[in-house]
Amino acid sequence: MAKVEAKQPIVAEISELLDGAKGAVLVDYLGLTVEQDTALRKQLREAGVTYKVYKNTMVNFAIKGTEFEALASHLEGPTALAVSKDDATAPARILFNFSKNAEALELKAGVVEGTYYDEENIKVIATIPSRDELISKFLGSIQSPITNFARVIKQIAEKNEEVA
Repeated sequence: MAKVEAKQPIVAEISELLDGAKGAVLVDYLGLTVEQDTALRKQLREAGVTYKVYKNTMVNFAIKGTEFEALASHLEGPTALAVSKDDATAPARILFNFSKNAEALELKAGVVEGTYYDEENIKVIATIPSRDELISKFLGSIQSPITNFARVIKQIAEKNEEVA
C-alpha cells in the first residue's frame, strides 16, 4: 500500500470532522502534563467538542478549499484541533479558560461561523457566552418588566378591595 493511500482515510476523517462545524480552534499543546491534558479533554468532551491531534500536513490537505483554509498558516509545530458542531464559541471559550491555569497551552487561531480569527481575536471570541446563556439572559431581561407590572396591578387590586 502506498503512503498516499494510507493517509487518505486520515484526511477524510479530518474533512468529515470539519464538515458542518460551527467553530474550530488550533492550539499548541506542547508542555501540558498528562493530568492537564486529561482534564482538558474531559472538559471539551463534556461540552461536545472534538479535540484531536493530527499531523499538520494532513490538516493542511483537509482544509484546502474550505472555510478553514485560513488556518493553514498556523500549522507549524505541535498542533491540536478542537471542533464543535453545536456551539460555535465552545472550543475557544473552554481552551482560553483552561489556558489561564495551564500556561503551556497556547491558542493559535480559529474559525468561528465561517470567519477566521487570529490569536488575539479568538481570545475575544472566548469571552462571548454560549447561545443558551445569551437566550436565558434575554428571557430574564424581558420577563422582569412583566413581573414588575403584574405586582403593581396586584397591589392596586388589593388596595381597591380594602377601600371597598
